[in-house]
Amino acid sequence: MKRRDFLRSGVAAVAATAAITGLGVEAAEQGQSQGQAQGQSVIKRYNKIGKTDLKMSDISFGTGSLPSASMVLRAVDRGINYFDTAPDYGHAEEHIGEAMKNLRRDKVIIASKFCNPLAYPAHLPAGSTKEQYVKAVEDSLKRLKTDYLDICFVHAMGEMSKELDMEKKRLLDDNMLSAFDSLKKAGKVRYLAASSHGPTNMEDLLMAAVVSGKFDLIMPSFNFLKFPKLPDIIKEAKGKGVGVVAMKTLAGAKEMNLDFKTADFAQSAFKWVLKHPEVNGLVVTMKNLSDLDNYIPASGGDFTARDQKVLDAYARAYGHSYCRTGCGQCEDACARGVEIANTLRYQMYFKDYGMEKRAILSYSALSAKADACLTCAAPTCTGACPYGLPVAQMLQAAHQSLTLYA
Repeated sequence: MKRRDFLRSGVAAVAATAAITGLGVEAAEQGQSQGQAQGQSVIKRYNKIGKTDLKMSDISFGTGSLPSASMVLRAVDRGINYFDTAPDYGHAEEHIGEAMKNLRRDKVIIASKFCNPLAYPAHLPAGSTKEQYVKAVEDSLKRLKTDYLDICFVHAMGEMSKELDMEKKRLLDDNMLSAFDSLKKAGKVRYLAASSHGPTNMEDLLMAAVVSGKFDLIMPSFNFLKFPKLPDIIKEAKGKGVGVVAMKTLAGAKEMNLDFKTADFAQSAFKWVLKHPEVNGLVVTMKNLSDLDNYIPASGGDFTARDQKVLDAYARAYGHSYCRTGCGQCEDACARGVEIANTLRYQMYFKDYGMEKRAILSYSALSAKADACLTCAAPTCTGACPYGLPVAQMLQAAHQSLTLYA
């Protein structure tokens, strides 16, 4: 039996689940049949993204550590239909392209970035030409072996400059907007998006994206340990029909050291994010089959009192050691200009996410590293942290981890 016929054959088996969560048969065709037939957990809920015509799996696939094309196919078999990728995510786009040989294009949503295929971060800077924006997308399409992107992001707002005005120029670059219009008319990109995990001005930049009327969705860092102004932004987005896809939902992903199972924490964290009606879905990095097993059961689940207890335990254990990616309030306290938030984010990738190579390469590209912290006699950064983190000690440890010959 051909793969396409096999996927279709399971539609009736999942139609009841689809009806319960408001899917309908069309959304149930997203590839759940094989996973369900094998007794595996499958996606139970699909949500419309803002005013677009896209319906995404509430738990979706971040490809920052995508190991192979087979992982894409296994995810689709279990109902995941949204894949977030980028040219600077290693070979992720090529792996998706390989998987596309066995998939119907209209059954998956592919989101990529205006970006170069270099070590992360390789976002196109403000002032890039229209031709560079167009070429970035066309090169992605070749790697992805597809004719179009469903979504293209202006990615990681607040990462390339600490200056709000400079990042706003990148967010609303006339050349980028003109390139998007041309690409859309040519059928190569459908929707425009903006994302931010800081380290600076995340909330201001995402609000600017929402009120500009130029963007179809935003992707913020959003989890149970942050940000006081973000709920207002996602409410504004919903009011304007702008979709919201959450990332960095695991608040540092340090749950491996807690007494309860990893799956309990991840699922509780996801359900906390998804209980917000403004959030259409979330993307989380998936590296192996265990991630599929651990994460997918949260799909369509209600946030319970037990989930809150799990998150409270995590907050007690790690609330004073997790750098809230996107906060950036301590940045100006360093007289030597160390890129504090980026350094600690790369340390998180190295220590908690298992992305050692990416973390080291990204840290090596920083212009102001934490080697200055090793000889700092009077650190002022720690006192500037609103969450009481021992910033100086954390920066020293990060430099040791992220430098080959420290």
